[in-house]
Amino acid sequence: MKNIYFISDAHLGSLAIQHKRMQERRLVRFLDSIKEKAEAIYLLGDMFDFWYEYRYVVPKGYTRFLGKISELTDMGVEVHYFTGNHDIWAYDYLQRECGVILHKQPVTTELYGKVFFLAHGDGLGDRDKKFKFIRAIFHNATCQRLFSALHPRWGMWLGLNWAKHSRLKRPDGEEPPYMGEEREPLVRFTKRYMQYHPNVDYYIYGHRHIEVDLQLTKKARMIILGDWISHFSYIVYDGSHLLMSQYIEGQSQL
Repeated sequence: MKNIYFISDAHLGSLAIQHKRMQERRLVRFLDSIKEKAEAIYLLGDMFDFWYEYRYVVPKGYTRFLGKISELTDMGVEVHYFTGNHDIWAYDYLQRECGVILHKQPVTTELYGKVFFLAHGDGLGDRDKKFKFIRAIFHNATCQRLFSALHPRWGMWLGLNWAKHSRLKRPDGEEPPYMGEEREPLVRFTKRYMQYHPNVDYYIYGHRHIEVDLQLTKKARMIILGDWISHFSYIVYDGSHLLMSQYIEGQSQL
């Protein structure tokens, strides 16, 4: 039985991340280290800091990452790609060219006999009206068509700089720390969702860039994945145990 892996939030190409080429190479080395052990890999959103597929143009760069994803799917490894709030605008390129399975909504799935609820996490339980308004605009089909009318040179420049501004406006460029079970949006959402879906064993999210592992009931466990900017964290599930780990160069990986 091979392993199933979960990672999220690499934000490849971010103008706010120094040494972004080194970061991409580190991610690719991790994927290479698990390729023989992986049954499936779930990328839970925001793998790119900004991704927009024009009809005949795709973003410049990311060749090492996209090539490794293509290699994995060619080997028969299932690669599931969830869109986040930075890569909403993935349409069919990643599916056609790289062979990923694209998800634009949360997914409930059974893996080795356990039920998983998987999502990037943006918009779930978040009461911020400004964020909800911006999210609605980004998901609006008319707004997407209008953005597509921009020349890719300007469209990509706008998107990458918007993403950079979004990160740098926070103190030290860091996400707010864990706010506790009563205030953390994803925990609040999960507790409500559990009441009507008691069959779910594991809830796994990205988005928040923090590492959280909560046993909410005897059955239900909720995890926020961290990121691939400072944590380099991931989850591995072997069918019996689900473990959070961190990728450290030169060490053998689970």
